[in-house]
Amino acid sequence: MLKRLTYPDGHLGWLTTSHETVRQVLADPRFSARSDLRHMPVPGAPGNGVPAAPGMFNSMDPPEHTRYRRLLAGQFTVRRMRQLTGRVREIVDEHLDAVAGESGPVDLVRTWAQPVPAQVICELLGVPYADRARFQGHALDLFRLDRTPEQAAAAYAAVHEFVRDLVAAKRVAPADDLLSGLTASDLTDEELVNIGFVLLGAGLDTTANMLALGAFTLLTHPGAADVLRAEPGRAVEELLRYHSVIPFTVRAALADVELDGERIAAGECVTVCLPEANRDPARFPDPDVLDLLRPSAGHVAFGHGVHQCLGQQLARVELQAALPALVTRFPSLRLAVPAADVVVRAGSLVRGVDELLVTWED
Repeated sequence: MLKRLTYPDGHLGWLTTSHETVRQVLADPRFSARSDLRHMPVPGAPGNGVPAAPGMFNSMDPPEHTRYRRLLAGQFTVRRMRQLTGRVREIVDEHLDAVAGESGPVDLVRTWAQPVPAQVICELLGVPYADRARFQGHALDLFRLDRTPEQAAAAYAAVHEFVRDLVAAKRVAPADDLLSGLTASDLTDEELVNIGFVLLGAGLDTTANMLALGAFTLLTHPGAADVLRAEPGRAVEELLRYHSVIPFTVRAALADVELDGERIAAGECVTVCLPEANRDPARFPDPDVLDLLRPSAGHVAFGHGVHQCLGQQLARVELQAALPALVTRFPSLRLAVPAADVVVRAGSLVRGVDELLVTWED
């Protein structure tokens, strides 16, 4: 189902919350992901009508997108995912040790949900151990909601400089990491730096928020932790459906398209609402009910079509390692504040929880 939507810049486009229509739009090559063609449904959103810089493949169409995607797919190998799986478990345990060492109510976002994916990104990109604390600090600053425009620009510049220096180092002394693997291609330094930015944004903030939302959900649904421990893969898929952290994406029609009985004119944008699609009762019965044993295949938390999240398997590895480990390490874990006082952020480009105070019995 499509509804008319007036965008903040005055553009008249469309909105869909239907699971079937969302998948149709995301899979149809007549709808473009190019950032220079799109209008964003929220004011001040980045990339609104601005051409994608070299390497920003998530805002490009084929054949440019295909070229980058093929190179990156060659780096997300089964071997690398297996290597990272063991390391992810180690990283999770290290941060749970740190959580256990704190006293009083502990903020799981600060101590666990954010640093775990930040450390995994360091592993993926091959950030030297001596530089990881500095890199993680800059990276996390990128996603702070309380930053001023000046602070945002400073964080962007710091990460850009860090990744640029990292690319230069990989050119000289490549190792067994993703960036090193890409230096063997024909990609320029500018492309490599921007790819690093895309991977950072896709793999850090989204996973951190999903971990925090997942933990919050487990702590507010009696018995959910037991199901998660018994069926981690199935439970994680339901958590992804139940809490889709990316609220929307936008596609621009390259030609006139007939869809759901409506004529979408060339140049008009369609905003697809991923969380609502994942709670479409036509696809998922009782969609607002958390059922960790539900067959959740077909959810669109990672998108759909040629732009479906490249790192979705790594995200699953992190979620399936971190969430069961959390509730196993702290079986008496509970919220330190009333559930109603936990603010689930909904009005930003990534849904999440900024603070999750917890406590437990030793």
